[in-house]
Amino acid sequence: MINFNFYAPTKILFGKDKITELPVELSKWGKRVLLVYGGNSIKVNGIYQIVHKILSDNTELFIELPGVQPNPRISKVREGIKLIRENDLDFILAVGGGSVIDCSKAIAAGVNYDGDPWDIVMYKARTVNPTPIGVVLTFSATGSEMNGGSVITNEELKMKRPFGDEQLKPKFSILDPTYTYTLSKYQTACGIADMFSHLLETYFSAVIGASVQDRIAEGLMKNVIHYAKIVLDEPENYIARANLMWTSSLAINGLTGAGKIGDWATHMIEHEISAINDMAHGAGLALIFPYWMQYVLSDETLWKFVEYANNVWDIQGCDFDTAQQAIKQTREFFNFLGLPSHLKEVGISPDMFDEMAEKAVIFGPIGNIKKLEREDIINILKLAY
Repeated sequence: MINFNFYAPTKILFGKDKITELPVELSKWGKRVLLVYGGNSIKVNGIYQIVHKILSDNTELFIELPGVQPNPRISKVREGIKLIRENDLDFILAVGGGSVIDCSKAIAAGVNYDGDPWDIVMYKARTVNPTPIGVVLTFSATGSEMNGGSVITNEELKMKRPFGDEQLKPKFSILDPTYTYTLSKYQTACGIADMFSHLLETYFSAVIGASVQDRIAEGLMKNVIHYAKIVLDEPENYIARANLMWTSSLAINGLTGAGKIGDWATHMIEHEISAINDMAHGAGLALIFPYWMQYVLSDETLWKFVEYANNVWDIQGCDFDTAQQAIKQTREFFNFLGLPSHLKEVGISPDMFDEMAEKAVIFGPIGNIKKLEREDIINILKLAY
């Protein structure tokens, strides 16, 4: 285990009807609010009406920024920054899932920067004095409600890049599992794949001796596997929704990655897929992860795959066959969720591989348990085709 600092300052308000505590939290942070959300789903399920009433009764002014899309665009970030500056707003309330929260973080980061916010995403500029953020979560997937990370797409450049800063961690997040009841089976499946993949990214690390973190990650993965099978059949099962919602937050709030260096190569490869075809992030991760596993499995990495097989999938053994069984189980789990397993299913052709690989390693080799160069990524994409 390597040295680490662990900082998780986001206040979590978890449970049914926790939205009633929103006025108290707002009073601590701002009176002039930018309300950020996506499409009409929060109006259909009634969450918008509840939040609108609370903001009407407890703020001096609130301005709406609707229309945040999955894989949030830098153009929407620019629009939000403009609204905050023109209306002298002092707080951002993100109502939605990871895309809405990520967009809000990029807006927050860009308000006090004179240049284009894409500079911050590309680490050409730093986040300084960001606008504080609060969250009302409606989708369990990215864990963005409890960390400082964000992923933004530049639609003009067809680039999708992650960035982050500790200052961008939400001040509070309201997590009501009932707000996820109306998600479609496909959305739910994508969210499950997303949170499971976050656990895999921190779990597969070359760092040894982080047993506490790995045992927590294994327990969370088993929790995801168990409740996935329930929630797809019973979308209004509160216990299943609650366990998945909390797992989503814990999977990527720094807890399982403390004292380790996560791999994150699969995420970087997936970003190139969804930058092209705009597919759901979780679906892209489900597609790529088993191929990445197959590619990085070696004499040097076998130990970690055996640990994964033994402790997550209850497969006994300590050889390559044990590891292969665990990879097979992973693919079957994602197939059970109804997610794609080949690039040709989602419109990605081999003539795109070179450019995708170049963009994936724009800042250098990726991965930790095995460093991947441009040619490695092309090979993984070929396996996935």
